[in-house]
Amino acid sequence: MPRAVQFTRFGGPEVLSVVDVARPEPIEGQLLVHVVVASLNPAEVGIREGAFAQIWPADFPMGQGHDFSGVVAALGPGVTGFEVGDPVIGFAPRAAMADFTVIDASTAAKMPEGIDFASAATIPASGATGWAGVAAVDPGEGETVFVSSASGGAGVFTVQLARLRGARVLGGTSSANAHRLEGLGIEPVAYGPGLSARLRDLAPSGIDAVIDTFGGGYVDLAIELGVAPARINTIADYAAVSRYGVQSQGNGNAMSPEIWTALQDLVVSGQLIVPVEAEYPLEDIRRAYIDVATRHGFGKRVVRLRPDPR
Repeated sequence: MPRAVQFTRFGGPEVLSVVDVARPEPIEGQLLVHVVVASLNPAEVGIREGAFAQIWPADFPMGQGHDFSGVVAALGPGVTGFEVGDPVIGFAPRAAMADFTVIDASTAAKMPEGIDFASAATIPASGATGWAGVAAVDPGEGETVFVSSASGGAGVFTVQLARLRGARVLGGTSSANAHRLEGLGIEPVAYGPGLSARLRDLAPSGIDAVIDTFGGGYVDLAIELGVAPARINTIADYAAVSRYGVQSQGNGNAMSPEIWTALQDLVVSGQLIVPVEAEYPLEDIRRAYIDVATRHGFGKRVVRLRPDPR
C-alpha cells in the first residue's frame, strides 16, 4: 500500500510515523502525483509541535511536508495541459511526505530537462521564498544587501537571486560554511556578537537592503544600521513587522507555477545552484526532522521516496 508520514498529536519527532494509507484519487481539476522527492523545511517542525495550531487547527491524523517533485500518475476530470508521466513540482500543504499526493493542476509546474528531482523539489517553498524576499527589497545594480542565515535552505536561494540582480551580497553564516558561500560569489560574514561592527567595516557607505530568513533580532540590527523599513524583509520576525512596518514577503507571495518555472530555468542554465546537504529515506523521517531543527548545514535537506524516474 502507499505510505504517508502522519502524526496524531502535537509533539516532538517521536510523534511521526510512516503508515499505510489508501491511494488518493484526484477530483475535478486535480492531479494525482507519484512523489519522488519531498523537501524538508524548518517551519514544518513548528507545525508538528503545534506552534501554528491557530492557523491550521488540528485535524488528526495530520501529514507533513509541503513542496515536492514527482510524476503525474492520474488526471482528474477537466484537467488539460498535463499527461500521465509528466515530471512536475508542486506544493501540497501538510501532504508531501507521501508516496502519492493530490494537488490542483493550476498549482503544478512541469519540470524541464536538465534538473534533477531533488533540486526541483526545493523550488516551490525555499526557492519561492528567496524570489519573494528579493522582489520585496528590489536590489539594484551595485547596491549592498545583507542576508541572514545565508547558508540555510531559503538563504542560499536568496543570496544567489540578489546577486543575479547585480547586487553585492553579504551573507551571515558560520565559519564552517563561509567557503561554500564564497563559491557562490557571496561575501560571508560571521554571525554572532560583533556582527554590526563587521557589517559597518565591510560596508562603510551603508547597507541598502536586508533580507532576514532566520529571525532573532536581524530586523532590529537592520534598523540600527539605518536601513529603510521598506528595504527590509523578514520571513520569521513578525513582531518586528508590526513594530517597524518592514515587509514580510515569503513563499506565499511567489506561489506561482510561472515563478517556479523561472527558478527551474535558472537552475538548468547554471545560474542558480541548489545545494542538497542530505537525502533521507522515508523511514528515517524522524532523524530528518531532528537534523532540520538544528538549523545547521548548507542548503537543503530532502526526503527521497523513490529513485529518479528519468
